[in-house]
Amino acid sequence: MIYLDHNATTPVDPEVLNAMLPLLREHFANPASPHSAGQAVARLVERARRDVAILAGARPRDVVFTSGATEAANLAIAGVLATAPANRRRVLVGATEHPAVLAAAHAAADLHGGSVQTVRVHPSGAIDLAHLRALLHPVPPPTAGPPPTAVPPPTAGPAADPEGSGGSRGRGEAGEADEVALVAVMAANNETGTLNDPRPVAALAHEAGALFLCDVTQAFGRIPVSVTETGIDFATASAHKIYGPKGTGALIAGRSARARLVPLIHGGGQERGLRAGTLNTPGIVGFGAAARIAAAMMDDEATRHRAQTELLFDLLVGWLGLSALEVNGPVEDGTGRPGPIRLPNTLNLRFVDADADAVQSCLPDVAVSAGSACHGGGNEPSPVLLAMGRSATAARESLRFSVGRFTTVDQIHAAAATVARAVLRVQSLRAVGSGEVPQPAEPAGSERPGASGRPPAGWSDPVTPPPGRTPELPVPRSALP
Repeated sequence: MIYLDHNATTPVDPEVLNAMLPLLREHFANPASPHSAGQAVARLVERARRDVAILAGARPRDVVFTSGATEAANLAIAGVLATAPANRRRVLVGATEHPAVLAAAHAAADLHGGSVQTVRVHPSGAIDLAHLRALLHPVPPPTAGPPPTAVPPPTAGPAADPEGSGGSRGRGEAGEADEVALVAVMAANNETGTLNDPRPVAALAHEAGALFLCDVTQAFGRIPVSVTETGIDFATASAHKIYGPKGTGALIAGRSARARLVPLIHGGGQERGLRAGTLNTPGIVGFGAAARIAAAMMDDEATRHRAQTELLFDLLVGWLGLSALEVNGPVEDGTGRPGPIRLPNTLNLRFVDADADAVQSCLPDVAVSAGSACHGGGNEPSPVLLAMGRSATAARESLRFSVGRFTTVDQIHAAAATVARAVLRVQSLRAVGSGEVPQPAEPAGSERPGASGRPPAGWSDPVTPPPGRTPELPVPRSALP
């Protein structure tokens, strides 16, 4: 299996596993216990807290361990609305936010009497700062003149908000919760790799008296993140996105922001009273180890991943032609190629006239994704791509490729050939059904595309990496801290 779905989850790094095993064997004591065994584990937890904080550009005391980014988002959003004044219960969320943030915002608004509005994005997926500013500072209604014509209240969902201005939901009616309590805009999109600079978003939110929640889950460990320097009030992250274990994550928040929170889970008062329950010490220590490794390898990995995604794009263009592909996300002006301002490991492509689900069914040996693994939409088109202005047809013809630490160049060649073959097959079947049978074009040049002029592995042979090859890492593990 060639695994190109690292934005969904990553394998546990062997060194992370080695760091966790002692916590499951000899160092199993409860870190809240006062005896020496418990305190030894508590020191390991605090070291992990420090390592996560370093990767996040934050202070160790700002890290609250949770079960993952989903719990962290729920803790932040529910806490802010629970303690917000009655006239400040509006939440603004980016149109391409992760389902964890969107669902948490709506649930908190329903529970605490607030409303949720959607901030538009540009076709590249980047947040529309002008629209954010307009939602933060809405024009007050006129106080004089004839009453407006009665209009039925809109229902929640895109159909009620055709202009993308952001419908509201919750018990608060217009005029009762005019001020914004929280703005939620992610740092990097999990489907397209589109990046948002947190600094202008934080500045606009703070100017309006609102707090800023930034989901850094996909950016964490892949590009530099600095919570304190960019003005982020709350950041969320998960260990399993950076080669750590599942079931562990963090909410990263400064002291004043943490003071606005109330716990979702009540009990023994762990994590400064914000997250009760005996700590998942193996998971936390694994999270810390994964953060240390990511900090040491991030720059080299980013360079290698960008080269691999660009190679994948070039190979697919060679097999299918540029007109058969469309990049979902940032593109270079005038070229149609993936733009530089994106997650280096992520490539989201539309294959024209090839349904993504059908293509995936022809890829038993290549793992890719048609959208967020956390979106249970079945055959529904990706809400992220729809929010970017893509048609439902285009969204259903799109696949996400996300490379990782152990992806090799040989795997990229094999995957490109296999995906191209699957796309051509789906296009041919579709053409047969419509009475048109296209002739696949050979790549430009006398040879099929490949490194050093050789054809990519896997076009005519079974798609398997060359035997005996092991992933090459950018730095020797002996150099890791």
